[in-house]
Amino acid sequence: MIEEIKKDTMARMSKSVESLKHEFSKLRTGRAQTSLLDHVMVPYYGTETPISQVASVVVSDARTLTVTPWEKKTVPDVEKAILNSDLGLNPVSAGDVIRVPLPVLTEERRKEMTKVVRHEAENARVAIRNIRRDANQHLKGLIKDEHLAKDEEHRAEEEVQKLTDQFIAKVEELLKAKEQDLMEF
Repeated sequence: MIEEIKKDTMARMSKSVESLKHEFSKLRTGRAQTSLLDHVMVPYYGTETPISQVASVVVSDARTLTVTPWEKKTVPDVEKAILNSDLGLNPVSAGDVIRVPLPVLTEERRKEMTKVVRHEAENARVAIRNIRRDANQHLKGLIKDEHLAKDEEHRAEEEVQKLTDQFIAKVEELLKAKEQDLMEF
């Protein structure tokens, strides 16, 4: 029973860290990355489709992404989807290829994005702590049902705390790396 609680806790904490990584991948740094366009949806035959399923996205140089739609007739739709996204990018169409130049980030914008990154990291920490609380409540419920001795519950809570510390350290590591990435010129 305790092992099941630990496995569930670990799985949920891992999902919180993965979610943080996903959120960080959406935030733009000074360098071009194909993951920047991952959440852009393109209207394709009446359905909103991820850009990766209608076009290839490659990094052509440090500040430019090149998007090549699979079908030539979708070029205007892909261009419009990138333009209307929340990324603030201005795509330039050249025949059947769309170039997406990334503007240089100003110091002010970098600091703004650092605040956003810290906020996302704090949300991940809170989520991990909430998972710890749920696990501890589950353990206390087992004591009430007399399925668990008090000393076993104490040991299990310590193990849950170790898991919590481990995953919060991962969040801190991700935060530090993303902040460094953002502040690079």
